[in-house]
Amino acid sequence: MEQVQWKVEGMDCNTCAINIHKYLEKQGLKNVKVNYATGDVLFETSGSLPEEKLTKGISDLGYTVVNKGGEVQSHGHDHAAGSSLPFLTNHLQRFWVCFPFTALLMLHMIPGVHIHWLMNHWVQLALTIPVYIVGMSFFGKSAWKSLRNGMPNMNVLIAIGATAAFVYSLYGSLTGQSEQYLFYETAATIITLVFLGNYLEEASIASTQRELNKLAKSQKVMANMIAFDDEHKEQIFPVENTLLRVGDLVLIKSGEQVPIDCKILWGDLHVNEAIITGESAPVHKKAKDPLIGGSLVTDGTVKAQVTAVGKDTVLSGIINMVKQAQGEKPPVQLLADRISAIFIPTVLGIAAITLIANWIILKDFTPALMRSIAVLVIACPCAMGLATPAAIAVGLGRAARNGILFRDATSLETFKNIKQVVFDKTGTLTTGQFVIGNFHSTIDQDIFRKTVYSLEKYSNHPIAKSIVNSWKQKEEIRWKKIEEVKGLGMQATDMEGNNYSAGSYKIAEGLTTETGHNVYITRNGELIGWIDVKDEIRPEAKTVINYLHSKNIQTILLSGDRRNKCEELAATLGIDTVIAEQSPEQKLQQIAAMTAKAPTAMVGDGINDAPALAKASIGVSLNEASQIAVQTAKVILMNHGLKNLPMALGLGRHTYLTIKQNLFWAFAYNIVAIPVAALGLLTPTFGALVMGLSDVVLAINSVRLFIKKVL
Repeated sequence: MEQVQWKVEGMDCNTCAINIHKYLEKQGLKNVKVNYATGDVLFETSGSLPEEKLTKGISDLGYTVVNKGGEVQSHGHDHAAGSSLPFLTNHLQRFWVCFPFTALLMLHMIPGVHIHWLMNHWVQLALTIPVYIVGMSFFGKSAWKSLRNGMPNMNVLIAIGATAAFVYSLYGSLTGQSEQYLFYETAATIITLVFLGNYLEEASIASTQRELNKLAKSQKVMANMIAFDDEHKEQIFPVENTLLRVGDLVLIKSGEQVPIDCKILWGDLHVNEAIITGESAPVHKKAKDPLIGGSLVTDGTVKAQVTAVGKDTVLSGIINMVKQAQGEKPPVQLLADRISAIFIPTVLGIAAITLIANWIILKDFTPALMRSIAVLVIACPCAMGLATPAAIAVGLGRAARNGILFRDATSLETFKNIKQVVFDKTGTLTTGQFVIGNFHSTIDQDIFRKTVYSLEKYSNHPIAKSIVNSWKQKEEIRWKKIEEVKGLGMQATDMEGNNYSAGSYKIAEGLTTETGHNVYITRNGELIGWIDVKDEIRPEAKTVINYLHSKNIQTILLSGDRRNKCEELAATLGIDTVIAEQSPEQKLQQIAAMTAKAPTAMVGDGINDAPALAKASIGVSLNEASQIAVQTAKVILMNHGLKNLPMALGLGRHTYLTIKQNLFWAFAYNIVAIPVAALGLLTPTFGALVMGLSDVVLAINSVRLFIKKVL
């Protein structure tokens, strides 16, 4: 299956997203995700993609497909989903075109202002016509297309409301009854204020995307490309990083942004990778180390080779993962979607009932019509559609800024229920790097260290490397012969003919009864010492465990390591339960049993953890974990990011809380506003203003997540 991602403009409410979703599913596309807040549309296709047919179909619904280059794939539409006025490409422009005419129409409503000629109904008609044309070029066209396809959107309500007021007033002008039918300012005000409201809504949504936009902006920068002329002399010239290809050479200097993913060939530097990892402390990088595109060089100069371009870069992968997650709908949104699907027909029905009932009760058509129009323009399906994506966009954006990647939005909601967190040991609670815990020697300690260093520096074993790093010597023993014997360890002979060995208990068997040490050292068949190493505990592990306990979350250590080591680590960190000496199959069974009892998060990093990560309610992986563990996990913590686990849990809970608050406001607003309008307690003009501002309230509440304390 091939995954396709498009940008679609012109979605004004959740109903629009639902309409596009239904259309694409009818065309046989799988895993369709439509994000109303960002305009991203994702789907999977198994065969050749009928792009022209799909873009035309979406265009016929009243929306516009934009390709990767930002061009509109035209079918007679501008960037605003079907507007027939190409010089007006966004809601702010439309508002400013309409505003002068509407402001003049509203002057006579200001106390103490009496401009006689403005009261002339023909003048009011002349002022209203430009506004009505601009409004119908957008709302009318979109409404007609949605009705023609049997999928009415919010613009149907606006178009009917404005047209009713305009036609009613025009009827009065043409029949000589203008004094009783003068509502031109109502038609103009509805259109103008809804354009303003739509602009404010777009601006609010854009603010929820700011963290993702920061990542996206950093993708296009200038790079210093290295090339060679016909005399094989090095030449450096600037190019856009989008023109680089895998294998190209680049020069990166202090103060510059790493233009693209690459590997250092020469030099060293310190680089700030906060844009990717959330960690602002500069990291030292040397030859053969990878550099992530978008990170900032704080000092140093290197020559590097490009290793990935385009969608294969780390930054592109992160942006794409966040966008996909934003397109996901957690279970709490499903009720809102079901209501949105029937919202427009329901409002139209309520408006019709309002007109008829008020006409009968009041015995006057004019106020009945105004109340009916007020119902149409105050109803806001956008609020229900915006409630979830706005909160998710902010939650995922803040998470990405702090080095936390959610593979789907459902994980954000699932976190609120987590009752227990299961940790793997090596590489998760520990660094996977060994340090010397204890040692004993029967000879001078300095000579012992020198001997061990001289032996182990020739070994590739992780324990040997850790000993060499700890006991690095300027002077070493020069061996006549040295080799690494599989299953035994290092064996060497010095220039005087002394035989040395460093290895497991097998080389010391019969020389001591102590079998629990990691490395034994012998000389000429005699034991001269032993070394114990321990896996270094991550410095943030204790803080994370304490945080989980403060939230009444049980902690469990699940490992394949020996029980005594696991119990020692658990005692140090204060972990509640230890399950040790488990095979991958047993780990899977344990997680399955735990998940059946209570929502469980599993934090792991190895290949053997992958099945358990997939089985847990939420699988959490560190970004330096094995590839299969990263691919299996639902949440990825960047930059040795165990310390980010509390932030991930906190963001999950508070994002879900924000979604609930938004949905409460969306439902409460419509439940209260529509009856108030039907009873004649507000005018259509005020209704249009309130409708536009209702979405801004949701956006502001969502944006609070950027600064809200979540721990």
